[in-house]
Parts: sequence; structure tokens; C-alpha cells
Amino acid sequence: MNVLYLLIPVSLVLLVLAVAVFFWAVRSGQFDDLETPAYRILMDTDERRRREHDTTRTGTAANGQPSDEPDDEHR
Repeated sequence: MNVLYLLIPVSLVLLVLAVAVFFWAVRSGQFDDLETPAYRILMDTDERRRREHDTTRTGTAANGQPSDEPDDEHR
């Protein structure tokens, strides 16, 4: 029975913490757009990723200089 005197305040503190985190997430816009992140993985339009992919395939950086990274064949 004495343990209830400890567990009830601890559970109330955790409840208040969870509610505070939820309201922070709502105010910071975490739930504004729920569909786009799911479709983003299907779209490969990021130019930076294309340049990185081209760099590893050709062995040259975006500025035309040889890359320091080894080719896929040498890894």
C-alpha cells in the first residue's frame, strides 16, 4: 500500500510530461502534413542525391575534379 504513495505522483508527472510533449509537437507543426512524407520516398527528384550518385559512378566531383572517394568497383 505504501508503494501507491510513490507510484501515483510518478504517474501524474509522466502524464503531464506526455501532454506537454504532445502540445509542443502540435504547436511546432509536426502534424501539419501527414501525406507528403509517405510519398516522398517514392519520388527521387533530389538534385543533391543525383549529383552524389553521379560522383560515385564517374569518380569526379560536381566541379569536374577527380573525387577522393574510390569507385564502387574498388570498395
